[in-house]
Parts: sequence; C-alpha cells; structure tokens
Amino acid sequence: MTKTYDEAFKRDTVALLESGRPLKKLAAELGVCPVTLRTWRERLGKNALPKEQPQTLELAQMEVRRLRQEVADLRLQREILKNTLGILADPPRNVANESEK
Repeated sequence: MTKTYDEAFKRDTVALLESGRPLKKLAAELGVCPVTLRTWRERLGKNALPKEQPQTLELAQMEVRRLRQEVADLRLQREILKNTLGILADPPRNVANESEK
C-alpha cells in the first residue's frame, strides 16, 4: 500500500533538502523512499521548471524581453563588481614613500 503525503509536507521536506540536509538521512528519518524525495525536489525545488508556459506568442515575446533586460542588468552588475574588486585588489599607495623620491 502506497502512502499519500500532502503538498505542505512535500514542500517542507524539499525545503529541508535544499537547506543542506543529506537526502538519504532525511529519507530514513521521515520513512520516505529516497527516490520519492528526489522526485519531490525536481518538481518542487528552487530549480524546478515552471509549470505555466506563456499562452500566446505576445506573452512569450514579453517574457523574452523581460529576461533579456534581466540579463543586461546582471551583466552590468557583474562588470561593476569586477571593477570594484579590481580597485580593491590594487595595493594602497604609500604617499610618504612617494614624496621622498
């Protein structure tokens, strides 16, 4: 006989998995098959594919534009961080030593 679990239990279990708990250990503690936990994680986890797809071409194009803008923003943020890290990585100049030269 198969056990049935409610969605709240499944979401809480997936949250525990994503917090770093070992899958096999959590499965043993909860009395759930490890394969079942993997299936829940694939369906409900952070990296799960969204179930809803755009219904029309216009909605799909709007989503593509939104995602392209997000990519552009992320690239800009990455460049800013790279430049900031470059500035911080330069050794500080010793003003006293430069004036003696």
